Amino acid sequence: MAVVGGGVIGLSVAWCAARAGFSVSVCDLGSPHAGSRVAGGMLAPVAEAWHGEETVTAQGVEALALWPEFAAALGVELFNDGTITVGTSPGDVADLRRIVELFNNPGVGLLNNPGAGLLNDRRVELLNSRAIRQLEPSLGPAVRGGMFVPGDLAVDNRALLSALHKACVEAGVKIESTVDGFAPGSRPTTVQARRAVTVIAAGAWSGSLHPALEDVIRPVKGEILRLSWRPGALPPPTRTIRGSVSGRSVYLVPRKDGVVVGATQYEAGFDTDVTVAGVRDLLRDAETVLPGIAEYALTEAAVGFRAGSPDNVPIVRWLEPGVIAATGHHRNGLLLAPHTAALVVELLKGGSA
Repeated sequence: MAVVGGGVIGLSVAWCAARAGFSVSVCDLGSPHAGSRVAGGMLAPVAEAWHGEETVTAQGVEALALWPEFAAALGVELFNDGTITVGTSPGDVADLRRIVELFNNPGVGLLNNPGAGLLNDRRVELLNSRAIRQLEPSLGPAVRGGMFVPGDLAVDNRALLSALHKACVEAGVKIESTVDGFAPGSRPTTVQARRAVTVIAAGAWSGSLHPALEDVIRPVKGEILRLSWRPGALPPPTRTIRGSVSGRSVYLVPRKDGVVVGATQYEAGFDTDVTVAGVRDLLRDAETVLPGIAEYALTEAAVGFRAGSPDNVPIVRWLEPGVIAATGHHRNGLLLAPHTAALVVELLKGGSA
């Protein structure tokens, strides 16, 4: 089988398929703007939850249960101190209250999901400003309240990509820059003729690879920043901090040497420019939530493309005999990687559509 796409989804599929006994090659399109490379690394289905996206949230909670074993097999370290989500205005806090109600709603069934065990069998609660500062004293004075999700995780996305690449090679996966003449923008039919199965896992570029995806998958632009700790500055947080600042979303994901700050979101096609406004908004909002980052160094500003789908639900299914789609993960690609890989292996074992 051939996997088109060498990001977290593609490599996870390839690795799990190879471990299941399939002969696998990967075509890595190699874009520096691939979503996996510039991702924040949050594994936080509850913090990402929103009304209308209950299906994605439930998938995320299920995927979260797979991550400890998945990371251990790869030798990847997880940040496991949970997520703090905060609001800086009455409207922001009201939005958080709706998320809490969504998660705790028995009708949604998230607490009955197998992944809910990582949440320590606790209901998620809305906390006032004093209670949330007991968890993170360095929060800014504008923070009015928040919620703490102890079971959420985070991972260094680039360490994960390196580990997956290494694991794939060790499992016998052949990594190629092209597969049987396949090139970005072409149809996978030339691959299909030579390989039993092609898995399209090219993220935001998947829409150009099969007619069934052409009007379904689109690029969603996002700008993301990397900040490095400097001597004399407050140490990086150990928890992921998500903030809502006057309705704008910002997150700060810990790294050993700093934080990743993200992310803007635009419907701008494959526009690769980092905008002044994007950097300004991210830094302003991040500093509002965690003022201490003003003393950090800005070491990277990058653009990545999420693979958007009409309802933000990933597309993991047979498109035609010999072609499987594993794309459309939007902002949940890292979180859903082990879940998607398991689904693809099930499809492979079941045979062509």
